[in-house]
Amino acid sequence: MAERSQTAPEAGSDVGNDDAIGGNVSKYMVFPTGYCGQPKKGHLIFDACFESGNLGRVDQVSEFEYDLFIRPDTCNPRFRVWFNFTVENVKESQRVIFNIVNFSKTKSLYRDGMAPMVKSTSRPKWQRLPPKNVYYYRCPDHRKNYVMSFAFCFDREEDIYQFAYCYPYTYTRFQHYLDSLQKRNMDYFFREQLGQSVQQRQLDLLTITSPDDRWN
Repeated sequence: MAERSQTAPEAGSDVGNDDAIGGNVSKYMVFPTGYCGQPKKGHLIFDACFESGNLGRVDQVSEFEYDLFIRPDTCNPRFRVWFNFTVENVKESQRVIFNIVNFSKTKSLYRDGMAPMVKSTSRPKWQRLPPKNVYYYRCPDHRKNYVMSFAFCFDREEDIYQFAYCYPYTYTRFQHYLDSLQKRNMDYFFREQLGQSVQQRQLDLLTITSPDDRWN
């Protein structure tokens, strides 16, 4: 069951800052301010509770526009760049503007033509949004943070759409790749565990060299 959203805080208020961001949103349905009826198509449901997901808060600022807050990196609250989330319960031809409002980088490739990635249930291959629909700028309404805004039109009601900063490459996918290399028993590839991360994930030390030079 989707969680019902709360009224969005005013732009620039203390309530609407990064301190109000907790974990990732989970099946979070956004209702228009003052709406008390039953959920219906077009009340967007946001989710980032999956591996590599990142979206901490959603505020609807108008009928078509949403402010999105991303969570900072683990143990580095000042570094906020990555986002990856899904949107569902859309209406056909529904147009939206998503503002990622708390980027930490002053410089970004988004200024030089890079664009976020998108895919959907019926189109599982990642594609870039048209650069003409993407804007990166400093916003006085959000504590002078850098904001990346992009416009999008949903075209298939039954689809779940996914948006990401760039091509996601998960820890699980990487571990599967290392497992496949290890099974090939290549004499120039050696893998060992160096330790564990803060989140108790395995840290691998990879040695790729001539077998004769491995222990020199």
